Amino acid sequence: MLKGFKSFLMRGDVIVIAIGLVTALAFSTLIKAFTDYIVNPIVARFQGGSSAGLGWQLGKEGNDATYLDIGQFISALIYFLIFMAVVYFVIVVPYKHAQARRGVTAFGEPGPVKTCPACMADDIPEAATKCRYCTSQQPPVGAPA
Repeated sequence: MLKGFKSFLMRGDVIVIAIGLVTALAFSTLIKAFTDYIVNPIVARFQGGSSAGLGWQLGKEGNDATYLDIGQFISALIYFLIFMAVVYFVIVVPYKHAQARRGVTAFGEPGPVKTCPACMADDIPEAATKCRYCTSQQPPVGAPA
């Protein structure tokens, strides 16, 4: 039983996923600090004066629970975009390149699909002979539906 667990852990895919996760978490911390200490003050400055940030107070003045903070939303959006760009360019692109050298297509475009005439599911692979949802027989490739 332990031998099977060890072989599972030593598979290349598990190692790649673990390294990707650790890298993503490290970049997440870095990007969070960037948005908290650089982007947030810039966004808050657009509000001007001594306000709490870019947004509106919906209730009693000074009540943080009723403050609609648009600046924090903009900051979170910037954080998300930067984080996803880092994940894509640091993890996905090199992984696709490494897999291509092995002759494996990673994150490729999905193949052509067709619509099932029985249940109208529109994501059935073109080469499928049965619908994955209603199990009805599918016409062969090239035959009219």
